[in-house]
Order: sequence, then C-alpha cells, then structure tokens
Amino acid sequence: MLIRSLLSGDLRNFVITLCLVLPAVIICLTVHECAHGLMARALGDHTAERAGRLTLDPMAHIDPMGFLCMLLLGFGWATPVPVNVSQFRIKNRKAGMALVGLAGPLSNFIVAIPCYMLAIWLAVRGGNATFITTLQMFFSYIAALSVGLGMFNLIPVHPLDGSHILDAFLPFQYQVKMQRYQPVILLAVIALVYFGIFDVFIGGAQNALFRLSLTIVKPLL
Repeated sequence: MLIRSLLSGDLRNFVITLCLVLPAVIICLTVHECAHGLMARALGDHTAERAGRLTLDPMAHIDPMGFLCMLLLGFGWATPVPVNVSQFRIKNRKAGMALVGLAGPLSNFIVAIPCYMLAIWLAVRGGNATFITTLQMFFSYIAALSVGLGMFNLIPVHPLDGSHILDAFLPFQYQVKMQRYQPVILLAVIALVYFGIFDVFIGGAQNALFRLSLTIVKPLL
C-alpha cells in the first residue's frame, strides 16, 4: 500500500499517505493481537493477561519487521501472544488453539465493517471539506489494512494463525508432514506475494466486506 505511494514519486502524496497509514497499521495490529489474548482468557488461559498483552497499547504488540511489512505491503504480523494450552477449560486443546488463532483475523474483519460503513457515509454525506475527505481516507485505510492482515494470517504456515486453525482438523501424521514441508510452503507463499497472486484473495475479501458494509449503511444514506 505505502510502497505504491513511495514509487509514484509524489512526495506530498507519500507524506499524506504515511500519516494516515501509520496509525491505521497500529490499530489493526493491536486489535488483532489483543483479540488472541482475549480468546485465550475466555478459554481459561491467563498467560497473555499476566504478560501484559491484554491491552490496546501498541508497544506491547508491535513486531518491527511485521510492522514494516504492514506499512509497505498492506499485510504483516505482530509479536505473537503467549498461550498455554494446558490452561484451557476445554478438553480439545487443538480446537482451543484454533479458536485463539481465528480470533485475530476475525477481529480484523469485524473492525473492517464499521470502518467501511463510516468511509461510505462520509463519502456520500460528509461533504467535500478537506478534513472530511481525509477522515474518509483514514477509515478506508483501516478497513483495507484490517482485511489484508486478517487474510494474510489465515495462511496455514507457521507461525501464522492459519497453521493453528488447520492443525485442529489435520490428523497428527499430516501435521508432521506439513511441518516437514514448511520451508517449501513458505517459499510458495512468498512467490504468491511476490507475483501479486495473493492480492487477488485480499482484494476479493475487501470487495466482499465493502459490499456487505454498503448493504448495511445504505438505509442511512
């Protein structure tokens, strides 16, 4: 996202985009990791809470490389929330870990919907003032980045959330095979990202949530 603005050569546009994307990235990553911790606590594990990770303070969650990837590419990661599956109240701990893994991407999709709704409402009803236009762009960035972060983390490659979700459905022998081929899978993911193929999946998810948001907010326009 930001890299496109940088490559355009328009310094003014790059600075404006940076000022909007920077807080949007912080919000997306913080909500994502906090959601993991909240789900773990709901299942009986207070490890994240004791580690100070049940907070909206971004400094507790930001991973420098993942943060940079989010800024430049529109998807990335944060510092993983510590989880102790032995503390889960449910017997199926793989299912519990899948719920914890799913909580992060799901929180991003949930955040995206009201942000898209606000962006649509401001675009239609907000007028043409510079502040309103800037605010509309800001909510659009939060929504788009939230979807990108959620989709990226659903990829079933360790340590992304998708690997925990997939483990809940795979027999143990297939989990071992998946771990054995992790480097190959990771290279395939990098290739998808490099050639822009993964953008199709992110774009499809963004369009779907945008249309849903439009349907919800339409009666208010």
